[in-house]
Amino acid sequence: MTETTPTPEAPANEETQVNEAAEATEAADAAHAGEATETTEAGAVAASTLSPAEVASQLKALFPALFTGMQKPLKLRIQADIQQRAPGRFTKAQLSAFLRRHTGSTGYLIALGKATHRYDLDGQPGDELLEEHRLAAREELKRRRGVQQEREALENQQRNNRAQLLRDFQRTTLTEANFCVLKGLTLEELPGILEIARKEAAERPPEMEQRPREPRPDQRRQPQRREGGGRPGANPSTGPTSAPKAGRRNASR
Repeated sequence: MTETTPTPEAPANEETQVNEAAEATEAADAAHAGEATETTEAGAVAASTLSPAEVASQLKALFPALFTGMQKPLKLRIQADIQQRAPGRFTKAQLSAFLRRHTGSTGYLIALGKATHRYDLDGQPGDELLEEHRLAAREELKRRRGVQQEREALENQQRNNRAQLLRDFQRTTLTEANFCVLKGLTLEELPGILEIARKEAAERPPEMEQRPREPRPDQRRQPQRREGGGRPGANPSTGPTSAPKAGRRNASR
């Protein structure tokens, strides 16, 4: 009786199935990795387009206790806290740009100059605010006020100069060329400056009609006194005049 040699079909089929399963798993993993990479890249692209204003809007939604209402001095290293509480939400560059603008605003400096503590993401007071930080905020506010006052003074002076130029131009008998030479302008500059001056004159509130001033109490008319003092009708040398006394009766009567 001839023995039949077993065929290796079963092991071969099993090995083929294992290989196919491995290949399918690798393909699935690769596809999943590709999707994850695309998602990460898409998120990075979306995140890279966030402006400081958009970052501020999202931070208000994420941490309203700190970023809404009256401004509060931020806890030191708040950027690391944000990255920990909202991982992958913002890039380092975005948070840095936002924080530079936020902490440099006038409202934040006012809060920094008055507060006693810094605040965390939950709006809770934390580290005590150093006096040197408060002083630095106050000095910066003082500097900004000085710059603002200088700018306003310069703008007022320029506005007055334009108004005077317009008045002179309306009264002059010179040609435009000669007028420009007199004022140190070019013919190209004159129309634009005059247009601005006319707009400013139209926007200027009408001057209040001046009314005659009433005399002050100490300036009201006082009764005239005669030279040498005394009341009117009084003789400065003999005093008040009196009616003549009746004459003595004639002794002969």
